[in-house]
Amino acid sequence: MLSVDEARAAMIEALQAKPKTEKVRLEDAHGRVLAKDVVARRDHPPFRASAMDGYAIRTSDGPGKLKVVGESAAGGSLGRALEKGEAARIFTGAPVPENADAILIQEDAQRDGDYVTAPKLEPGHFIRPQGLDFKTGATLLRVGRRLDGVTIAAAAAVGDTHVEVYTRPRIALMSNGDEIVQPGDEPGPYQIFDSISFGLTALVGEWGGQAERFLSVDDKVDRLAAAFEKALTENDLLVTLGGASVGDHDLVKPALKKLGLELVVDTVSVRPGKPTFFGMTSKGPVLGLPGNPASALVCAHLFLRPIILAMLGQPAKVKLGTAKLSAALPANGPREHYLRAASSVGPDGAMLAQPTESQDSSLLSMFRDSDVLIRQLGNTPALEAGARVEILHLGREAPS
Repeated sequence: MLSVDEARAAMIEALQAKPKTEKVRLEDAHGRVLAKDVVARRDHPPFRASAMDGYAIRTSDGPGKLKVVGESAAGGSLGRALEKGEAARIFTGAPVPENADAILIQEDAQRDGDYVTAPKLEPGHFIRPQGLDFKTGATLLRVGRRLDGVTIAAAAAVGDTHVEVYTRPRIALMSNGDEIVQPGDEPGPYQIFDSISFGLTALVGEWGGQAERFLSVDDKVDRLAAAFEKALTENDLLVTLGGASVGDHDLVKPALKKLGLELVVDTVSVRPGKPTFFGMTSKGPVLGLPGNPASALVCAHLFLRPIILAMLGQPAKVKLGTAKLSAALPANGPREHYLRAASSVGPDGAMLAQPTESQDSSLLSMFRDSDVLIRQLGNTPALEAGARVEILHLGREAPS
């Protein structure tokens, strides 16, 4: 069996992702990944601007009384240069008149009719220079940046109405097994509701893809093969959920072989998630995840998310942090183990990780209260509370 790192690298290499791009409106760009740099076409601000309400003055005229000869408001200007002994009423964001080199803020000004008394000020006082925020030709956002409210505002600040982004990879999700029924249907006495395809649909969206759920079909090889072919024809990646082990009723791989499946990863030395596989068919790539909810979710973070990142033109990496154990861990067996855990901050400010009470791979209730995974390498000895371990953040908050 391949290690987690080896399996992930083999998947990405076989995938040979060639990301596609498209232009989208700024209003539709949230969560998308930039495929082209956003570059400034003009200085911002494009003129010297007042940082406060007050009066634009020439510092060479102060201290003393200055005649107020007009005003400069945001979106307009005084329309002429200041002459000796003159001042102009000015407002925040408005252009500073030519020859003015300081702003006498309103709180410090003494106004008497058409005159204002100015103290001695230093040049540049409360003036924002032209190009203070960014200059023409500056790269504001680089390829690979995921867009949020702040970065979309930055793109709008250069005057762009659209941005070029990577096309969202289309991910087909299909749960397998006669024991699976859809929420809302009436389950038989030995059936369970499909839960994991709903969870993965949400995660795929968070990670930058778009998921389509396909209803499970009867456990018949030909019917499965036809369903897989349809899903692959319409999507960039098929993710099967369950039915990939070696039992008599695990028919996913036999069905995929009818589509020319060539396995790149057969199984992975990981707990939970040993049955995880990856292969290429004549219709496209397939990632097989285990049917147990916890196993599927763990392996989705370890393999599906990096695959989606590769399809988005981003490094297909899993970033690990560190934390201290809140409780002791027993020695691990030969497979790399990812334990569900909740993080907290200790009295000394250090991050702590508390493994859930049970690590049973069928239990969603334990995963519900987890926000990190503790990585325990194969054949590692028992660890005492306080030992430092590697953790994978799940991008969610543990309940308080």
